[in-house]
Amino acid sequence: MKKRAGAPVLLFVAAGAFASPVLGGDYAAFEPIGFSADGNVFAFEEYGVQDGSGFPYSTIYVIDTRSDAFLPGAPVRAVGREDGSPLSKARHEARRRAAPLIEAYRLADAPGLLAAYNPITEANAKPLSLTYDSFAAEAAFRETYSVTLEEKAFPSDGICKDFLKEIKGFRLSMTTKAGAPAADVLQDDSRIPDSRRCPTGYQVGGAVTHRNDDGSETHVIMVLVKSLGFEGTTDGRWIAIPTRVAK
Repeated sequence: MKKRAGAPVLLFVAAGAFASPVLGGDYAAFEPIGFSADGNVFAFEEYGVQDGSGFPYSTIYVIDTRSDAFLPGAPVRAVGREDGSPLSKARHEARRRAAPLIEAYRLADAPGLLAAYNPITEANAKPLSLTYDSFAAEAAFRETYSVTLEEKAFPSDGICKDFLKEIKGFRLSMTTKAGAPAADVLQDDSRIPDSRRCPTGYQVGGAVTHRNDDGSETHVIMVLVKSLGFEGTTDGRWIAIPTRVAK
């Protein structure tokens, strides 16, 4: 079975042994790490502090952009379970553990471009769509892309059935490609993987681009998954949806 690039089950469990004040949800940040030169591998870090437990965490995802699956050895997780453990320590430990993969594909040599960012904190954001230029250039040379997300309802099952009448999936489409109308479906859920743990909604959160050594481009659309969190709050975690643009 193909493993979706992001949001493993354990990351959504926000309760822990050491109680801390409820912060109104745990929305993870993300940071791109980079691409292989051929664009076939992409890595990013997801990090934050768990609501409820107060544990800092960092997870590094390394994915094959052709099959949209984790590489062997990924994802790499680190959680600071000592009282007062800083977030920086968890992030450093995740990088240390992921170093063999990052170095094997020389991902730090090609960080790519965060071409657009649409955070949950942006009051004017359009959560279900994003338009971006793939690379910085004079206006006449820019190539514009747009993606649109449609949420889909599914019956609740498993652990979600006790809390929600329905859970959400999504369909993600590229509607503009290099300035021309398009109808490329990048993701269309037919079922909801357990790893999303009771998803209640989504947001198109960003686009990361890379110009590959054969002249093609790899675009990675970052989608924020909103799900049930600690004591009924909402957590946010990231999944990466890659697509290749031929030139």
